Amino acid sequence: MRRLEQINSQTWQEILLRLPQPHILQTWEWGQIKRQNAWTPQFYIWGDQASPRAAALLLTRQMRVLPGLSLKVIYCPKGPTLNWADQALAESVLADLEAHARREKAIFIKIDPDIVLSTGQPGTDVEARTETGTAAQGTLGRRGWQYSTDQIQFRNTVVLDLSASEDELLAAMKQKTRYNIRLAQRRGVTVREAGLEELPQIYTMYAATAVRDDFVIRHEAYYLELWQRFYTAGMARFLIAEFEGEPVAALVMLHFAGIARYFYGMSTEKARSHMPTYLLQWEAIRLAKNLGCQTYDFWGAPEVLDESDSLWGVYRFKEGYSGLFMRTLGAWDYASRPRVYRLYTSLLPRLLDLMRKRGKDANRQRSIEE
Repeated sequence: MRRLEQINSQTWQEILLRLPQPHILQTWEWGQIKRQNAWTPQFYIWGDQASPRAAALLLTRQMRVLPGLSLKVIYCPKGPTLNWADQALAESVLADLEAHARREKAIFIKIDPDIVLSTGQPGTDVEARTETGTAAQGTLGRRGWQYSTDQIQFRNTVVLDLSASEDELLAAMKQKTRYNIRLAQRRGVTVREAGLEELPQIYTMYAATAVRDDFVIRHEAYYLELWQRFYTAGMARFLIAEFEGEPVAALVMLHFAGIARYFYGMSTEKARSHMPTYLLQWEAIRLAKNLGCQTYDFWGAPEVLDESDSLWGVYRFKEGYSGLFMRTLGAWDYASRPRVYRLYTSLLPRLLDLMRKRGKDANRQRSIEE
């Protein structure tokens, strides 16, 4: 495990692309964005740069608990990146990460490698577990890692294979989804790509969506820098749906290593009956296909496939495009300071509830001011 000093976007991207299934949250750009939230990005490889065996973007944060007392946590978003089917390599990388957490005196290190655990709706005949996911799950448990109570990223998602033609993709959709796409077209909804100058308008729409749908978002500067940084790096596109010349919905798509991801979606109350979000999503799929992506990731599905889950309505919308339900391994923690970790995890739910309440209050206040 060797830390790379003074790494830049191009060099790190070249390293990632030499490894299997690198995730966009392991890119140099994502590491720079997280600096806004007091995370320090560091880049590590196993092997050499020309032929790496594994790589990891690690985010480290010092959290001030009391005057003179701070605690360190380490997070590897959607990583580390390696061939997880290579059991010896996986064991070696995990051992190095454990030693790194102990050396840094961190409370814990969290990883959520993008390993598919199963495909198909859980609990049904079509669910199929993967050998690699099952083996990785066993390895983590045997080494003392534990499934985290704090899942930062979505564990489940819906993915669409883009190898089919556009006509075939449309034909495979649920009848209602296909109907709503065509309804939007008939009623005059149009979709176009947006430029950087329109990002503040897209954020305003996003903030209004957060208030309406009761979820927490960050401050405007965070998103504007994120979207602009990934766009400049050639890894982001913005789409706006309009009705009668007025924006009514928008979408931010990030893409890397052949996978396009629907990261952010927003809409207004106007023209909702004209189904602009259906056409918007279809145009994003078409754009991803034209960019040469092999997969379109709808980025997020419920943990429990039940109407009680807050993501149920969103999932039903995504499901209409006939993608494949996919469950990944999720986030796992290695507690390098077990006693402090137990205290931290017992207090975390209350802290998160307080932060979400404050975040929602801030959303509403921003909405009023705008």
